[in-house]
Amino acid sequence: MTEQFTLFSLFSGAGGLDLGFKLSGKFKILFGCDISEPAVKTFSRNFGARITVADPRHSDFPAVFRGDVAELNFNNFDGLQPDVVSGGPPCQDFSIVRGPRSERGGISVSRGRLYSHFIRALIHLQPRIFVFENVPGLISANAGEAYRTIINDFLNLEVRWPEIRRLVGNSTSKAPTSYEILFSGVVDASKLGIPQARKRLIIIGVRKDLLRSAWWKHKSIVKEVESMLTGRKTLLSEFPLTPLEVFEGKPLPELQKKYEEVMKEYNGVAEEVGTARALEWKTSVWEKLTFDVVRDYLLVNNVSGANDKEDRVNQAFEEHAELLREMGYYGVGVRSISPPDGSNEIPHESESVVERMKRIPPDENHEFVRGTKWEVEGRGMSLIYRRVHPLKPAYTVVAYGGGGTWGYHYERNRAVLTNRENARLQTFPDNFLFAGKRAQVRAQIGEAVPPLLAKRIGEMVAKVLEELM
Repeated sequence: MTEQFTLFSLFSGAGGLDLGFKLSGKFKILFGCDISEPAVKTFSRNFGARITVADPRHSDFPAVFRGDVAELNFNNFDGLQPDVVSGGPPCQDFSIVRGPRSERGGISVSRGRLYSHFIRALIHLQPRIFVFENVPGLISANAGEAYRTIINDFLNLEVRWPEIRRLVGNSTSKAPTSYEILFSGVVDASKLGIPQARKRLIIIGVRKDLLRSAWWKHKSIVKEVESMLTGRKTLLSEFPLTPLEVFEGKPLPELQKKYEEVMKEYNGVAEEVGTARALEWKTSVWEKLTFDVVRDYLLVNNVSGANDKEDRVNQAFEEHAELLREMGYYGVGVRSISPPDGSNEIPHESESVVERMKRIPPDENHEFVRGTKWEVEGRGMSLIYRRVHPLKPAYTVVAYGGGGTWGYHYERNRAVLTNRENARLQTFPDNFLFAGKRAQVRAQIGEAVPPLLAKRIGEMVAKVLEELM
């Protein structure tokens, strides 16, 4: 495949979304932008992008701008019209709409400043397609006011731009052009092959003038986009990829011995902990395990009627093997690699954490040891000291947080996950190298769009562009 389309991104972070588009083989990455210096260094390292800190111009491409998006002068990009503009303004930006309606002063305050700069980019660059991503909670926040405003902005930029311009300035002589929404909804990454229960709001729009010239294709394009992003085209929505597979580099049928070793280490843990919760876990979880890797996989993922689906199960694991090959993990266990960025170094843990984690089995958290000498006082969040399960999608990799929020390995003799292990849960290739201190790298990984999800979006966007051009 040849790179025939171009991508211009804002709020790029380490470049998870950009990487997915690049890996599709259809896109050339022109530009990234982020305020975080470590993230910008990571972006530059992996995309060969020149770092700029003032007055970037399209003659500098590929480039990444380090600074506030408000400082970008899009007039410097006159003559540039990328095929796609992407971005995910930080979700905190929408907190401006909190509080009683009487104190808001009109619809304009429903827009966050950073989001408004995303609109400014659309006005100046007029891409054929945009990809907007954010947290699912944006849909329901503030009784849906912010989300409705965003959708209406995209649909009616000719009308909304003067109002938005008052927030961000930097007007342009270009006539605004509006977008038709091809997709707007919450995408569950685990249904597309990401071994993680991660959901993101994705909004994809195409310039209305492009659809007018091919109006008869509109419905079929929308249907195709929805089918792809909901996972209907594969078996992965029913048979998700697992942490055991991406960490060990093999599909589950080849990991029977490893699975038994992992799980049998927890024999007797319920009795040792001795709480009502632990003993209930023994009855409801432990005693139902068969220690057959495929049968237990079907059990913990609630795949019903498995005896009638043998062909589908086999086909699903063939898809898993293909995914591992696609991501470069096949035959490469994560413990066998030593990336030069140090991301796979196992950090030192205190003895108290190590001992606590030995009493917490997969898919359980700190509540499992509440009331014992291993208890963590004053903790209420479910992700605190929670172990990933080897056979079901991991819980969402988080970017920030104190003790107990780093994510924990399924092996009993392991505690915190390495940054590289979290990167695999996010589907970053092992040759994608990060810049920054351990906590800064964690933030980059946790904030990223999983590259495999982004690749699927990029493949689909490229197909739409080919249909309309």
